Amino acid sequence: MVPGSLPGVLTVSTVNVNGLRAAAKKGFVEWLAATGADVVACQEVRGEVSKLPAHLREPEGWHAVHADCAVKGRNGVCVYSRFEPEWSQVGFGEAEFAESGRYVEVHLPGLVVASLYLPSGDVGTARQEEKERFMAAFLPYLGELRGKAEAAGNEVLVLGDWNIAHAEIDLKNWKGNRRNSGFLPEERAWLGRVFDEFGYVDVHRRLEPEGPGPYTWWSYRGKAFDNDSGWRIDYAVATPSLAERAVSAVVERAPSYDARWSDHAPLTVTFDWSLPG
Repeated sequence: MVPGSLPGVLTVSTVNVNGLRAAAKKGFVEWLAATGADVVACQEVRGEVSKLPAHLREPEGWHAVHADCAVKGRNGVCVYSRFEPEWSQVGFGEAEFAESGRYVEVHLPGLVVASLYLPSGDVGTARQEEKERFMAAFLPYLGELRGKAEAAGNEVLVLGDWNIAHAEIDLKNWKGNRRNSGFLPEERAWLGRVFDEFGYVDVHRRLEPEGPGPYTWWSYRGKAFDNDSGWRIDYAVATPSLAERAVSAVVERAPSYDARWSDHAPLTVTFDWSLPG
């Protein structure tokens, strides 16, 4: 049995670390050492793999796959896995985003796990246009990914910061954000297509359908964290048969503002399912 694993159970976590080196100084290293997760997906790593210290590049007991951003100090995603990947893939075949550090895919026996950092956007700017191009290219890829996985008898799990709150119960101040990136009608409709048209399942919402929240991101400004004025933008998105085996989803919210090592909190999901073999 792989260290940290439980027999017959798969536990995964996803978190936007808001700079891996900075998070490591505030508690990420201790959290990773203590987690019972089998797979951890990180976003906004912001560090060149070659320049990361060894305990972050490939921590003891983990296999790590990183995707750098061509622009130094930006983006970056990675997957830490207690299981050795059969193979991995950086990007999803779209040339514009091939070196953007926004997508990495790890193939384990019977399971494809991805770490996604979807662009955040800003209405009326080039950043929003980039986000829209990413969404337009990524949606058909999700369809292809599910089709190929099902044909091979595999499951798919896309973990990450999707930078979209899908419904009103997914953010505290939804009325005040209807014209802001992250809660625009067209963005919400796009995410709806991921679930309704392409058949993926928002695992957390399946387990906790009522809301509000629980939120996964709180601004550092003001008293957003203290007032729990947050957004649920970090998701575990799975193929239906895997989603049906989910038994728990927990947002590991820090006990206090000063105990945070990121402006996001880890989302940890446990499945009554294990890798074949």
